[in-house]
Amino acid sequence: MAAVDIRDNLLGISWVDSSWIPILNSGSVLDYFSERSNPFYDRTCNNEVVKMQRLTLEHLNQMVGVEYILLHAQEPILFIIRKQQRQSPTQVIPLADYYIIAGVIYQAPDLGSVINSRVNSFSFYKLTAVHGIQSAFDEAMSYCRYHPSKGYWWHFKDHEEQDKVKPKTKRKEEPSSIFQRQRVDALLLDLRQKFPPKFVQQKTGEKPVPVDQTKKEAEPIPETVKSEEKETTKNIQQTVSTKGPPEKRMRLQ
Repeated sequence: MAAVDIRDNLLGISWVDSSWIPILNSGSVLDYFSERSNPFYDRTCNNEVVKMQRLTLEHLNQMVGVEYILLHAQEPILFIIRKQQRQSPTQVIPLADYYIIAGVIYQAPDLGSVINSRVNSFSFYKLTAVHGIQSAFDEAMSYCRYHPSKGYWWHFKDHEEQDKVKPKTKRKEEPSSIFQRQRVDALLLDLRQKFPPKFVQQKTGEKPVPVDQTKKEAEPIPETVKSEEKETTKNIQQTVSTKGPPEKRMRLQ
């Protein structure tokens, strides 16, 4: 089970044998790579057959199957070894690349693994960023308040504490201007003329009376009016009779 786990995670492991590092070169690097403890080496490859038969590496071109070749060398630091599937002396299919840096062997990731890793990391950071933004919006919305008469405003907890500490002061009502009063009076008169009241309350606490009934009570009866006129004329005549004729004054010659 341990061997299966190692082979499944070859991109995350490395292998080194410190005894080979001083003698690594282009001629010995394949022998170093074919060590039995190297997890990247496939023992069913053609290189193992050639090694067991004590043949040269030139015989690999005449065989069919998996083989390892030295692709690039930059002694003594960098060596690149390729694993490939040979189908004919002129046709091969690359399977994997391995690079050796200062004696440590790593497997080079393929394009699919690189893209998958970048997508996973991007999605992780994207999800964390979206979560942070969403939590910020949720917290901001918790402080938002709305009322039809006031509209929208922000209500924070710090403001509540400050409001509790500060003494409440009554706001002074601003007096209305002359223009506002005249304008309001004109509007009220216009509305009164267009829509006259149907009921009138003459005194506070009394029931409202229809306007027609108040008009009838206000109109005087014609007979009473005539009697009042006669009385006024008699009073005038009496005042005139009590007074004597005007005194005659002497004319000065």
